[in-house]
Amino acid sequence: MDTTITQALTLSALGLVDARALLRHVLEVDDAYLIAHFRDMLTTEQIEQYAALVVRRQAGEPVAYITGAREFYGLEFKVTPAVLIPRPETESLVEWALGCIKSGANLRVLDLGTGSGCVAITVARERPHALVVALDNSVAALEVARTNARLHNSSNVKFGKSDWFSAVASERFDVIVANPPYIAAGDAHLLAGDLRFEPVAALASGEDGLDAICRIVAAAPGFMRERGWLAFEHGYDQAARCRELLIAAGFSQVFSRPDLAGIERISGGCLDATQRVS
Repeated sequence: MDTTITQALTLSALGLVDARALLRHVLEVDDAYLIAHFRDMLTTEQIEQYAALVVRRQAGEPVAYITGAREFYGLEFKVTPAVLIPRPETESLVEWALGCIKSGANLRVLDLGTGSGCVAITVARERPHALVVALDNSVAALEVARTNARLHNSSNVKFGKSDWFSAVASERFDVIVANPPYIAAGDAHLLAGDLRFEPVAALASGEDGLDAICRIVAAAPGFMRERGWLAFEHGYDQAARCRELLIAAGFSQVFSRPDLAGIERISGGCLDATQRVS
């Protein structure tokens, strides 16, 4: 049976957003093309490819893993099941980091648990005079991040394999950012939706989800320059506890910032000169 672009989108039983994303991927076009060519007929091969992707999505596989890409901060990033799928709320962390780094400043920035590299690479592109060090403990994730750095010509990013700070023992940074795992290990959300397909090590962290955050906050002062800043993403109900951890570690000007949905998602603070570990 002949099938037009419009028919393919409406007959897939998927939501329109997902259906458009999958058909764009098969046809290698953008939304403008789908709209302008809505009466165009698909070939048999295109229909078969699209149908196969629809089946994968109906089984719950995330669209980003099916298409191998996700937009973040206006840029397209390659993604695989080795990395978390970049999400809009993490853009708040980028916005905060850019606010700390004046244009033209030669600051040193550290991104812990870089995953796809979306935070590090976006900061590096927006602040080309800064040096960004991006670390991850996963070799597979670092391969994805390096691919994205090449894709976006980000020459001021340096990648390394590291268990949090272990690979930068003698280095100091002006700004440290992190999107660590922060879901409780027994949380039912890990068994639902897209999270079922994402790397558990990048999602869950101990009984209360705060193991990684506790490690980062406690260790960060030893890797920060005078008046350096630290900020990290956390869960929807963890902001108060994160502020307590920051204050206990000697940070001042401690804050929490909401994401696009108004949920406190980013917390951080400044390290006073008297608190920095030499």
